[in-house]
Amino acid sequence: MEIVTKIAPIILALIMLGLGLGLKIEDFTRVLKTPKDFFVGFFSQLIILPIVAYLLIIILKTPPEIAIGVMIIAAAPGGVTSNILTKFANGDVALSITLTAIISLISIISVPLIIFTSADLFGITSFSKNISMTGIALKMFLVVTVPVILGMIIRKFAENFVTSKIAIFDKINIIFFIIFFIAAFYEERENFFNFLKQAGLITLILNLTMMIIAYYLAKAFASGIKQMKCIALECGLQNGTLAIFVSTQVFGADILYVTPTAAYALIMYATGLIFVFLLKNKT
Repeated sequence: MEIVTKIAPIILALIMLGLGLGLKIEDFTRVLKTPKDFFVGFFSQLIILPIVAYLLIIILKTPPEIAIGVMIIAAAPGGVTSNILTKFANGDVALSITLTAIISLISIISVPLIIFTSADLFGITSFSKNISMTGIALKMFLVVTVPVILGMIIRKFAENFVTSKIAIFDKINIIFFIIFFIAAFYEERENFFNFLKQAGLITLILNLTMMIIAYYLAKAFASGIKQMKCIALECGLQNGTLAIFVSTQVFGADILYVTPTAAYALIMYATGLIFVFLLKNKT
């Protein structure tokens, strides 16, 4: 994982910069206008997703090293791809952007908290040298929060230019992720099937279970079908780049801890696209 470890912070920072370029203050204040939809998505992703992941770990008797990797991906916020697939599914894109933005910023606290709590529960002590919850939060702040704020500042002072080029920035973001994914796949190509063998089942069950729970929870409490699609995709498509970055920062280059993230990344795009295909025209 040497290449991935080196490029993950750079790629993640660039992706978050792209997210920031697409944000306005209204994306945060929108919570006040439609609080119910936001809090259904917020609660589903930040609370229910880690709980479901933990219960699956217990039920499937998952080995500790794989279990902590599952908790890392469960703790990760939604990725930018969830915004794109929400658009393809004719879902509530504005809500998707708001959830991604706010939960990404909160993740500098929630992700380290969930990881270190999980590590205690699973009896894992093999952290990288001199790493701490505060240290991880600080590193995440530098590669997540700072680029988002910088992107918003750039948009503020060059709004006409940024707005006219936002579609290009979105495509560049996707290219960054593809580069990262290809680099990760190439470096670990010999372990590809091993990833799926070790973590494929639990990550598939987690992905499908969470999308179904989120969809029907939104059906019960959110405004309508567009919000249901959005919240389900937001809970099913996690920020894999951030998860890999955190894994390598906490546990170094030990490939075992990154295995669930790699498996989930492969699975979530397949299930996400199937979800979009099935529900795109549902109104």
